[in-house]
Amino acid sequence: MDWRRGFLCFLLTAALASAAAAEERPEREFQECAGCPQMVGIPAGKFVMGSLADEPGRFQNEGPQHVVSIKAFALGKYDVTSEEFLAFLKQTGYQPAPCNALLNMRWRSLGNGFAYPPYDEEPRRWPASCLDTKDALAYIAWLNKKVRLERPGLAKGSGPYRLPSEAEWEYAARAGTATARWWGKDIGAGHANCNGCGSAWDNRELADVDSFAPNPFGLYGMLGNVWQWTADCWHRSYVGAPADGRAWTEPGCRKHVLRGGSWDNVAIFIRSATRSEGGADGGEYDYSSLAGFRVARDLP
Repeated sequence: MDWRRGFLCFLLTAALASAAAAEERPEREFQECAGCPQMVGIPAGKFVMGSLADEPGRFQNEGPQHVVSIKAFALGKYDVTSEEFLAFLKQTGYQPAPCNALLNMRWRSLGNGFAYPPYDEEPRRWPASCLDTKDALAYIAWLNKKVRLERPGLAKGSGPYRLPSEAEWEYAARAGTATARWWGKDIGAGHANCNGCGSAWDNRELADVDSFAPNPFGLYGMLGNVWQWTADCWHRSYVGAPADGRAWTEPGCRKHVLRGGSWDNVAIFIRSATRSEGGADGGEYDYSSLAGFRVARDLP
């Protein structure tokens, strides 16, 4: 048995206990301002990032497996919701570009509100989607300004909120588990929203961000519903990837990493290790058009 499998066996033992204990973690939660996302503190730790060669549904870009150290940080309890994103649009007048011009998928004015793509309905507690990384970063810049105005004691600069790194995202999605999904090896039924997840919304529409049980870290909807943007530039493998949990970036990268899968993807995409790519400017149907995000925050 090589070190990877030995370490994975250790993690799997912990996974069986932690998956069974999945629940909210109110002692780790905070919200820094009215209308700010609810955040969950994620403890520091190490994990094996990527998937084993024999994991069903595995794609080549999920390797090689490597150990990553993660500093404690906070992550949104939910994806940023359409309601939260709408508050940003109304206050700033920001207008996201169409995520799919061919299908006219866009956030657009509708009377006194906005139509929420792709269904042209008023926003609700669905995850905000039809967004590219520029849209996510614009929201985060607005959120940081809002928080610093309400809490002047916070450090100045561009923070405290940001996109999570890809490594932080996978660490949080796994929540101490080493199976394909935090709830186990198989997709099962009623754990997520996808094409074949056994939910009421499968391959039809988005679900509310709190429609399924949280993972052992107390995070909702890490898998399925909408793809989630991370801060990392796209790389075809983990060769050369950082081992300290930071985002793997370089100037001028044209594509960023998406994680988690969406409501119309088949079950092999709904795994903790699955990764895909999306253009920084959106416009790529199925991925960018069905992409949202959740915010991360450094902890003192």
